[in-house]
Amino acid sequence: MINRVVLIGRMTRDVELRYTQSGVAVGSFSLAVNRAFKNNDGEREADFINAVIWRKSAENLANFTGKGAMVAIEGRLQTRNYENNSGQRVYVTEVVVDNFSLLENKAEAEKRRAENESSQHTQQTAVNNTEIDISDDDLPF
Repeated sequence: MINRVVLIGRMTRDVELRYTQSGVAVGSFSLAVNRAFKNNDGEREADFINAVIWRKSAENLANFTGKGAMVAIEGRLQTRNYENNSGQRVYVTEVVVDNFSLLENKAEAEKRRAENESSQHTQQTAVNNTEIDISDDDLPF
């Protein structure tokens, strides 16, 4: 039996890096992968594929990439399920990454990071400049 997945795409967000109780690093992210064809409007659509990566590879991916980075991943497809707080069964399909390759040079990566930081700063400034009209009577405490 064969269960191998190879994808090339752009990261839709920074790697969410966490550690298990035993100290093992685990990172989760999603990859936008363009489809090979265009839709009726002539636009190319993308699939958003969830992925998980473990141990030192997770730390390296989190340290050397970020939102928008072009990467290649290789791994296996895994399906799991769990019961959420509402008692509903939730099914998750994701790629468990064994290997990854960075597909942009250092200059491109630094330019993208600078653009992302500038965009985040602009968004934060807009949020900070928003005035909210709340009286003490509106507060729940």
